[in-house]
Amino acid sequence: MSVLFEVADHVATVTIDRPEVLNAVDLPTEAELQRIWLEIESRDDIRAVVLTGAGERAFCSGADLKNTSNLKGVEYWAAARPGGFGGIALRETLDVPVIARVNGLALGGGFEMVLGCDIVVACEEASFGLPEPLVGRLPLDGGMLLLQRQIPYRQAMGMMLTGQRVKAPRALEMGLVNEVVPRAELDTAVNRWVQQMLACAPLSLKAIKQVVRRTGTLSPAEAHRMRLPALVAALQSEDANEGVLAFQQKRKPRWQGR
Repeated sequence: MSVLFEVADHVATVTIDRPEVLNAVDLPTEAELQRIWLEIESRDDIRAVVLTGAGERAFCSGADLKNTSNLKGVEYWAAARPGGFGGIALRETLDVPVIARVNGLALGGGFEMVLGCDIVVACEEASFGLPEPLVGRLPLDGGMLLLQRQIPYRQAMGMMLTGQRVKAPRALEMGLVNEVVPRAELDTAVNRWVQQMLACAPLSLKAIKQVVRRTGTLSPAEAHRMRLPALVAALQSEDANEGVLAFQQKRKPRWQGR
């Protein structure tokens, strides 16, 4: 299988498992990723997701350009691709928080997948880039749309108009990454973020992500008036009462996700 999917202790781990091609995504891999995101959306037991690549060289190097079965040009652009590259870059229906565990190269579509995540933890050797113009292509599945919204305009255009790679320490300075650690500490750092998320009420996290993702183009007043489903569910949940009760009783809350 080109993608590994595991769930343990309310955490889903999604691993692109094609290290021999730097975890490049071909059509079967894309289809499997789409299936996995749909499954995660349908399950109530998953409270956080870790997305990564197999091996130590790459998180994901983008589309598999050596695979001649992949669509090209206008045909690629016109094809249905729910959620952008890898099903995650532009996904609007996944309210569970996603952490990108960047263990190496994140290029092209791989970088677009990172841009679609909520938290990014990278090893020191990781690098990021949108090299599509260097091979006559375009970052169609999220790159051109997301990068300019996540970092300052000049920095975004500097990356996109040159195809240059940015190393992890510089990516941290630019605000693309939450944390950079030595490779040996990568899993420990990711797990720390996961545990911090699991300490929060899962419905609160879903509501926060849904509100942030779906109101970014609105004014604060317009956004405040939105009655989004996850927001209403969190406010009416048993967990909302449990959180206050646990605080009063000076104990850890026991989240039920309802």
